[in-house]
Amino acid sequence: MASVQESIDVAVPVSTAYNQWTQFESFPRFMGGVESITQTSDTSTHWVTSIGGVKREFDAEITEQHPDERVAWKSTDGESHAGVVTFHRLDENTTRLMVQIDWHPETFTEKVGAVVNADAAQVKGDLKRFKEFIEKSGGETGAWRGDVAAPPTGGSG
Repeated sequence: MASVQESIDVAVPVSTAYNQWTQFESFPRFMGGVESITQTSDTSTHWVTSIGGVKREFDAEITEQHPDERVAWKSTDGESHAGVVTFHRLDENTTRLMVQIDWHPETFTEKVGAVVNADAAQVKGDLKRFKEFIEKSGGETGAWRGDVAAPPTGGSG
């Protein structure tokens, strides 16, 4: 399994950063390789990506979401990955986004990319473009402030 952890500080209030992050259909504006995202329900999305000449489609679900705090997701088919972004108020007008993505490289190219940290460079670039996007726009393009509880863990089944 490959894992990427990156963070960035953006010069907007935490609610603005969070609200924009919940607008999944805007991700292609700042995420390299993401062609489109369609939100099919409050907690379901369909992704179309093209990275390194490999086009993929997969569905993902929001597994946990708390306004101004965190959004966690996992794939439900296709690519095997999961992630979380957390939002940290540094001051009234500055927010730190921390992103962690865990994924299973499948192709030879993906495995080599993980070894040479190309995946980390991609996430870092995406966060820089998010920073530019949100700081230049002067505000979020929308918001979804719903709360999604984390699935129960533990127990015997």
